[in-house]
This record gives sequence, C-alpha cells and structure tokens, in this order.
Amino acid sequence: MAGMSESAVVTVRGLRKVYGTRVVVDALDLDVPAGQVVGLIGANGAGKTTTVECIQGLRRPDGGTVRVLGLDPAAQADRLRPQLGSQLQDSALPDRLRVGEALDLFATGRAADAGELLARFGLADRRRSAFAGLSGGERQRLFLVLALLNRPRLVILDELTQGLDPAARRGVWAAVAQLREAGTTVLLVTHELDEAEALCDCVIAMRDGRSLDAGPPAALVARHAGWATVTFSWPEAERAAVLSGLQALAGVRDVSWAGGRVTVHGTRQIIAYVRADLVRRGRMPDDLAVQIPDLESALLGLLDEPRAARPLDLAGASR
Repeated sequence: MAGMSESAVVTVRGLRKVYGTRVVVDALDLDVPAGQVVGLIGANGAGKTTTVECIQGLRRPDGGTVRVLGLDPAAQADRLRPQLGSQLQDSALPDRLRVGEALDLFATGRAADAGELLARFGLADRRRSAFAGLSGGERQRLFLVLALLNRPRLVILDELTQGLDPAARRGVWAAVAQLREAGTTVLLVTHELDEAEALCDCVIAMRDGRSLDAGPPAALVARHAGWATVTFSWPEAERAAVLSGLQALAGVRDVSWAGGRVTVHGTRQIIAYVRADLVRRGRMPDDLAVQIPDLESALLGLLDEPRAARPLDLAGASR
C-alpha cells in the first residue's frame, strides 16, 4: 500500500465500503492536494458519493484508511467538522427560511464576513429573500456561501449543478472558479464531464468503487482518447489522388470517402498534417471540420477497458 501523502489535504488508501453483500467502494486510493479542485467522475453507482461520505465522516469505512487534514474523520469528527464545508447531493433548506437567517444559523465564531460572501457570489440583494423564492442557480450559490461561511480548509461539493439550466450552471462554475483562485481546496463529485473538464485540476475516474485512472483532464483525454477526425468535401475527379496522399500521412489510421466527403481519422497530429497537405494541393475546403475528443470520450474509452485498477499518478496535476 502506498504511504500517506504529507502534502495532501485528503489521503485515502485501500478504502472499502460494503452494504450487505454489495461492495460499493473497493480498495480505493486517492489524494486531494492542497489548493486544487479534484473531481470524482464516473457513472451512477460508481461509488463517488459513498467515498465523499466516508471522507466527511458521515459513513464509517469497512476497511482502509482515510485522513483529512491529518485527522481520522470517523474517530475525530468533532475536530474535523469545523474545518470542512460541504454541499451534499440532497442539500435543502426550509422554504420560509430567509437567506440572512440561514447565514446566522450556520455561522460559528470564526465565520467570514457574510455580506462579502453574498456579494462575491451575486446574492447581495437576496439577504431578505426566502429560500423558496430563490432560483435554482441562486440556491446552489447560497449553498456555496454556506459551505465557505466558517472559513473551511476543504470544501466538498456533490453534484452541485444537477438540474440547473445552462446559464445557471455557468454561474455556479464561475463561483467554483473563484474558490480555486482563492486557493481553496475542493473535492467535486460530478457526472457532468464538461463540468469536470472546465473546473478540475485533476480528475479520478471511478467504476464499481475502484479507480480506473487519475490525472489532469487533458492527460486522461490524451491517454484514452488521443485521436482526431478531419472531414471535408473534395471533387470526385481527384478522389483517388487525395485519398492515397492522405493515407500516407504520419498518424493517419484510416481514410474514407462517402457522398463527396473525405473523412480522415488518426492521432491529433493529423490535424496539422492534413491542413498542410491541402495547402500543398492548392485548395482549402470551406467546410473543413475537425473533431477532437473530450473527457467524455476518455471516460467511455476507460469503461471499455478491462476491469483493472490503475495506480494513481497525480504528478503534474497543477495547472
């Protein structure tokens, strides 16, 4: 078993959680370095929420070790709780509770300036508003304010933007980006892969309670979806010549023709090589399009691989 990381805010080694006969988390290792946004990604049922519940001390592990800020969350919850801020998947407040009342209810003696936090997250004019009168995006921003109210060293967010419209999601993303800029350590649970790609310094892909791979989103894409596709129209009379020329380019895996359009598939380097080849031929099609894979493509590639856990490598996770 790998040793505990001295620089990590959260260190998990060999975490195991079982419900009855069902293993929900199985020999999981993960680190959350200080000052970074680390995401847990994977399909529903991958064990993401159970993992963060063990990290917060809400559930007791059946095996392995968990340390948060050097403390055991199961045995030292009273010492750890003041240093954590969280927004859980089922977070809610009473409908008639006003924003200002919620701040008073959750604040401790070490609370930050509530007015500054409300202004920072665009809620300065909603202090007297009831929870029921807030929009979905405003509610999620309020949960962020409450999570930060007592100056936590670690913030845990579980499906923060679930059910929000695109505009509200972008507003919440901007709020999380502010946390990163302020140096706050964040553990983010999400099944929205564009969210993970936009916000996280490092992601940990999970399946069946185990880690499949970990690293910066771009690194996972490069390892598991390092391809590109280029398509464009081309005259039928020059079909044979262009197909044979493209097939000879470095990194090209296959070239096809259908309905007057050429499709070239291969490594990402083919984007530059195909463009250069077309320039050499003296014609740059107006409809040339490039498809580059994203984190979703990488996760799908991972899920198709044999069921074997990969060692975590968080080196280079800093942006």
